[in-house]
Amino acid sequence: MEQGGFTSPAFFLLLAISFASVLFLATLSKAWSDRRHLPPGPRALPIIGHLHLLRSPVHQTLYRLATLHGPLFSLRLGSTLCVIASSPDLARELFKSHDTAISNRPQTAAARHFAYDASGFAFAPYGPYWRFVKRLCMSELLGPRTVDLLRPVRRVELLDLLRAVLDKSARREPIDMSSEIIKMTNNEVTRMAASTTSSGAGGETEEARELVKQVAELVGAFNIADYIGFCKNLDLQGLEKRVREVHRRFDALMERIIRGKEEKRRRRKEVGCGREDEVKDLLDILLDVAENDDAEMKLTRENIKGFILVCTYYGFFFLRMILLSRIFITV
Repeated sequence: MEQGGFTSPAFFLLLAISFASVLFLATLSKAWSDRRHLPPGPRALPIIGHLHLLRSPVHQTLYRLATLHGPLFSLRLGSTLCVIASSPDLARELFKSHDTAISNRPQTAAARHFAYDASGFAFAPYGPYWRFVKRLCMSELLGPRTVDLLRPVRRVELLDLLRAVLDKSARREPIDMSSEIIKMTNNEVTRMAASTTSSGAGGETEEARELVKQVAELVGAFNIADYIGFCKNLDLQGLEKRVREVHRRFDALMERIIRGKEEKRRRRKEVGCGREDEVKDLLDILLDVAENDDAEMKLTRENIKGFILVCTYYGFFFLRMILLSRIFITV
């Protein structure tokens, strides 16, 4: 017997096509509606968006796009929407009037791993924890008293640099000042963060420096999985494997450093030593907060590890930016 009515296969096929069409039109309508509220921008390609336009050097590409579409324009990096403000006035207005809307950092795969799923400061979403850590930075970690107490560390490293310069000069040998300044600042950052050099653990200092360098490379690397949705679970470039390995090594290093610091703090408490003016590194300050039951928020071990990584990462990063600033001046 011939089937018909609402039970026929043709009816279900027609129903499926109708549902897919409505879903497609609704998605298309939403995309066009969103586009009407976005700044202008170039025409995007399917799937990849404007990724094909971002040729190196990227800052020059963005400048050329700004001359075509205005100082405020939008781009789609795959499925990720970006709004670019290319003038100081617009950037100032955004941070002044819309700071909460743009305060969150992009959560790339590398950032999620190295920030311990937003446990660190740099990639934490705007909220109570972010505000607490900001106050902690301004009052304790970067406060005048802490900076003053850590002055001997900076003095020792500066004297070591001057001795190296004098030694090279006496032997009439050339010296790479950029390399020496980077080395000095690396030592300062690691000592002020966790006192690794001052405790005699030179190997840990070198390992930390190398790991932070690899972290910087991986966080800054282009990962197609961050922008193309269906590639999210595919490690096409092998970056996910490298990120997991570097994160494992960094976590093991930080665990050794934290346990060593906790043991020293325990011994100091047992013998009753410890003065108000004693030199405390950033790890000491973070552990003080973590052990304070009356603190506004409880810092976890992941918070501390993520915080130390951010401090060392940005210390190295900004120094290199300063030393390479002539690149941005001459282009």
